[in-house]
Amino acid sequence: MARSKTKEALLQAGNDTYLNMMELLDTLPQESLTQNFTFDVEKEKQAHWQRDKNLRDVFVHLYEWHKLLLDWVAANQNGKAKQFLKAGYNWKTYGKMNEEFFLKHQNTSYEEALQLIAKTHYQVMDLAKTFSNEELFEKGVFPWVGGSTLGSYFVSATASHYEWAMKKIKRFKKSL
Repeated sequence: MARSKTKEALLQAGNDTYLNMMELLDTLPQESLTQNFTFDVEKEKQAHWQRDKNLRDVFVHLYEWHKLLLDWVAANQNGKAKQFLKAGYNWKTYGKMNEEFFLKHQNTSYEEALQLIAKTHYQVMDLAKTFSNEELFEKGVFPWVGGSTLGSYFVSATASHYEWAMKKIKRFKKSL
């Protein structure tokens, strides 16, 4: 999927990929929704293949990244300087932050994870609607965004992340 470069495309891609992800879930046997992944990850080099053990782990990861975006935008819009990643982390160490999210949610149920991701998906999409195309996709509009665009953060937290999740879901489905 091409990376969105307009507000309309961002909203469309975010909602479409979310719905595609939910429809993909509907194709899994009910009893598999809470079981651990059964596919082989030994040859995978990316840490997330080792980290995420089941669908709950994938959904709480998405939820936590939604929260990062929502909290970051709210704080900065209210005049409180805040970096996107949690305090103490940077783009070289964010893998440790993801591990923290994983550990935080080990007692979260699959059903709760699904509710959390649904709630924050709609919050993120509603927040995106409040910005103009220029605010989302022109550099330098918000100094707190740095050298990127605000829209790129929305795309990363929605459509791109949902595509990532669907790869895991498809691999799980194939292994069943």
